[in-house]
Amino acid sequence: MQKNIVKRTFDKATENPAFILSMGFLILISLGGLILSTPFVTQTGTRTGIIDSFFVAASASCVTGLSPVNTGHYWNTLGQVVIIILIQIGGLGIMTIASLIPLLLRKKIGIKSRQILKEQLNVESMAGMVKLFKYVLVFTLVAEGLGALLLSFRFVPSYGLGKGIWYSVFHSISAFCNAGFDILGDSIYPLRKDLLVNITIMALIVTGGLGFMVTSEIFYKRDIKKISTHSKLVLVINLALILVGAIGFFILESIQGGVLVGEGALGSVTESFFQSISARTAGFYSVNLSNIKDSTSLLLMGLMFIGGSPGSTAGGIKTTTFGVLVLATYSIIKNQKEPVVFKKHISDESIKKALSIFMISFAIVLLVTFIITITDDFDLIDTLYETVSALATVGASRGITGELSKIAKILIGFCMYLGRIGPMTMAFAFGLETDDKLIRYPESFISLG
Repeated sequence: MQKNIVKRTFDKATENPAFILSMGFLILISLGGLILSTPFVTQTGTRTGIIDSFFVAASASCVTGLSPVNTGHYWNTLGQVVIIILIQIGGLGIMTIASLIPLLLRKKIGIKSRQILKEQLNVESMAGMVKLFKYVLVFTLVAEGLGALLLSFRFVPSYGLGKGIWYSVFHSISAFCNAGFDILGDSIYPLRKDLLVNITIMALIVTGGLGFMVTSEIFYKRDIKKISTHSKLVLVINLALILVGAIGFFILESIQGGVLVGEGALGSVTESFFQSISARTAGFYSVNLSNIKDSTSLLLMGLMFIGGSPGSTAGGIKTTTFGVLVLATYSIIKNQKEPVVFKKHISDESIKKALSIFMISFAIVLLVTFIITITDDFDLIDTLYETVSALATVGASRGITGELSKIAKILIGFCMYLGRIGPMTMAFAFGLETDDKLIRYPESFISLG
């Protein structure tokens, strides 16, 4: 009888796409952590502590970028290859890579696999799923290939043919997957005035963070009027956040004591846009983040918390979640019956889900920050920055990652994992079921505000 209960529980779990996605990332992190803990992947030939190796594996698999060690100096070529493979699988998603095998063997992708792909790519229905899946693979290959080609014009002359190509491929994949890992040693800070490198990486970050559904609509429909409301909202919010972040960073850091002082007009503008875009879950940096003002840190934390768009390689609560909450708030202020965007109304279900995602994510940030302030002795702004960066899978840090305690690293690692799969996905994966009651209770008045 007990075996039957276990079997039914297992069967029920495996029929849950959210559960499979969540377990898939756990398995990926575990395998990556075990490989990175061996002495064969470090430059010194020494073993890496189990917590640090699993931390880096979680960061790579969850396309975050936080690391207690310098990726370019600590890991050898094999270790860097392992990290970039974890980034590529984590960025595209476990099921996308798994579904590639039957596709190469000219076999059909099953219904269950399509359901998991639907959950992973965050699309509304399974209609056209195989077509979208093929587009994701081809688009990723083309985008990363083009990015690597452009970067090679700068890296090959500087590092030689073999090393230059490897650096180009690594940073192109890392940027498109919004991972933020670098093997240059100090991100692109030494290249902060190189327009080719800056523009290429910014373009890759934005493209990867828009979401495959959005880029596919732009590619196939090629008319802004014909794309869906979702895609229009994503494009508008992305543009607004990039401009607000860049202008805010430029103003705050151009005054006395700011990191842009002495960088020149072109350099200041480029670095402002780079940090605004990178803060939206990429983790690359072109300025010394430990020297930016606290006000600038709060601005970047806001951008990090929002993150990229659904169905993309980026993290955060997502641009559409933020957009729905803003529109819902605006409709209440204007005393409108329902929020409207592009002549379409937003459902109550979408508003409730957006509010749930925001509140759960906000609560996790506060809880983890609170615990780390007890276990570690860092400035509050540094701790909060690290936590938001982890949950939003950004990877930017104010320089405390390597000094975190074991407890803090475990908590930050959990935040990275939760940020990649999403708090709602994890809730549905591990026991949260729909509880639609047939009884409707009387309405009650509650005074608010």
